[in-house]
Amino acid sequence: MKKLNRRDALRAGGLFTLGTFANFEKLWSNSVNDANLNNNKFIFQSPSISEYTPPKMPKLTSLKARLHWNENPFGPSEKALNSFVKNAKSGNYYSWDLLNDFVDKIAKKENVNTDQIMTGPGSSDLLEKTAISIFQEGEGNVVTADPCYMSLVNVVGSMGGNWRAIKLNDNFEHDLDGMRNAIDSNTKLVYITNPNNPTATITDSKKLLKFCSEVSEKIPVFVDEAYIELSQGGLSNSMAELVSQGKDIIITRTFSKIHGMAGLRMGYMIARPERIEKINNITRGGMGITGPTINAAMSSLDDFNFLKASKNKIISNRIYTVNKLESRGFKPMPSETNFLIFELPKKVDPNKFLTEIYSKKVTVKVFNFWNKNWCRVSIGSKNSMDTFFEAFDQAVA
Repeated sequence: MKKLNRRDALRAGGLFTLGTFANFEKLWSNSVNDANLNNNKFIFQSPSISEYTPPKMPKLTSLKARLHWNENPFGPSEKALNSFVKNAKSGNYYSWDLLNDFVDKIAKKENVNTDQIMTGPGSSDLLEKTAISIFQEGEGNVVTADPCYMSLVNVVGSMGGNWRAIKLNDNFEHDLDGMRNAIDSNTKLVYITNPNNPTATITDSKKLLKFCSEVSEKIPVFVDEAYIELSQGGLSNSMAELVSQGKDIIITRTFSKIHGMAGLRMGYMIARPERIEKINNITRGGMGITGPTINAAMSSLDDFNFLKASKNKIISNRIYTVNKLESRGFKPMPSETNFLIFELPKKVDPNKFLTEIYSKKVTVKVFNFWNKNWCRVSIGSKNSMDTFFEAFDQAVA
């Protein structure tokens, strides 16, 4: 990967964090189009995980089943929407006071102080800012699972850092012993996504708590909990208690998943005050978040009935999808998220599969890792899942 200096990295950070989410559809579509023009088999490729290039991206509003970005089809909640609309009338003013109210609310929720919180337009923004902060000198390595969510890893590479990926164990959990053994004198960060993306699997919280507590005595541990509220144990699986104990743990959460606010862009990070300060020294938290979004997020946090119903619908439709896959002879990894991943037959050409399924106005992702091809499908409404299977059956025939 190209090595960037600090000034270039900050420019890149602005482009691929704040800027990207303002026009994410266009930028992603352009990269798909570029990959197709150059006849690239993969839209993204790394030693650990690669993503196959889909055909030219159709206009998203034309899709019959939009199942490639792990969005929540059941949100935002009505209370969140009403708060958003109501606050839009104050759009001519900055929203710093409102953001402070949000931070106060999160501090009480997470049992931390306000100086241990940083907000951003989604958690990916915060992943990337953290990577810039820790790897701005361009040396060192990050230890992750194989495979893992690549947003932070890509920025580490752009900064000149190295990547050490440890394959998930036979239960599709993080190989914590392997990750511990991979840490060396050059390790600057351990990155864990729990539940993991793209595998949808979760690592035992007691084992992970012990690992994070011990490892963070020497190396900061970043735990990306974008999907934690969708897991069976919910927030009981979180590592947030270690932050309130003063451990060098970084936790991120997003409103894109269970809250169904992917397009509104809201996320937050909790960590030690000095860790937050280091990141704020190079880029301010809270920039790029609108007042209506803040209001919507606060209303969504209190809408317990919606959150419960949202999770239950996702679980119900996930079980429905698993049953349909298994009836066709496919065995997805055990999911605790709003998506599933399963191995494609060797006879299926991944690029042709994507071309066929996209032609039916159905979008999914196909990855290659562990020398196998995998289809990842988000959990939508039952109608969307039925539409997926109609297209899927033809694509694998």
